[in-house]
Amino acid sequence: MSCIKCEHVTFSYENQVVVSDLSFQVQAGDYLCIIGENGTGKSTLMKGLLGLKKPAAGVITLGEGIRQNEVGYVPQQTENQKDFPASVWEVVLSGCLNSRGILPGFGAKEKRLAEEKLKLLGIYDLKNKSFRDLSGGQRQRALLARSLCAAKKLILLDEPTTGLDPLATEEFYHLLLELNKKHQITVIMVSHAIQEALEHADHILYLSQESHFFGTTENFMDSEAGRKFLGRMEE
Repeated sequence: MSCIKCEHVTFSYENQVVVSDLSFQVQAGDYLCIIGENGTGKSTLMKGLLGLKKPAAGVITLGEGIRQNEVGYVPQQTENQKDFPASVWEVVLSGCLNSRGILPGFGAKEKRLAEEKLKLLGIYDLKNKSFRDLSGGQRQRALLARSLCAAKKLILLDEPTTGLDPLATEEFYHLLLELNKKHQITVIMVSHAIQEALEHADHILYLSQESHFFGTTENFMDSEAGRKFLGRMEE
């Protein structure tokens, strides 16, 4: 079953095209990494998939049974994020906001869900700590737990390991792989960590100024586009 489908999508900023005539389809249970050089529209595409930016042309469609407010999102780390004045519990519980609609506060159902996600990601013992006092890896786990409170089937991540040390990056990727394989969460992630992306993702969307590639990781590595891109990365 399709989770999300892009058909001949084009995005532009100030009349300058940044993504042109892009088509791909993500199936339930896929793990897709979006890679490419800077300026090829990766973060712009992410905004489009989140419903935050409308395509200049083409259509983005969510799969049956998936609503926009049920898509989880993990952003890049920012300096403002590091100083966020809230507890881990408050950050994770805020992922339930969309499901509450106009109802005030959080009920027992939302609190149980937040506890479940904290335990799933191994940070339940941090629930009362200040978000600002966490390490980079712990902050990203908290934001991932928050996204899982919102998501039922699909999470989107925009360079979530930026600023993390190698060990924390490796742990985060293994955590995503477990969520994907064991819990059947569909993952779509923009990543600059090319080695980890190729090791863990089963599909690759490669964006470049000249062309696009979408397919399995194995086929990407065997493609002309893949060989050229990976060759430049090794230079």
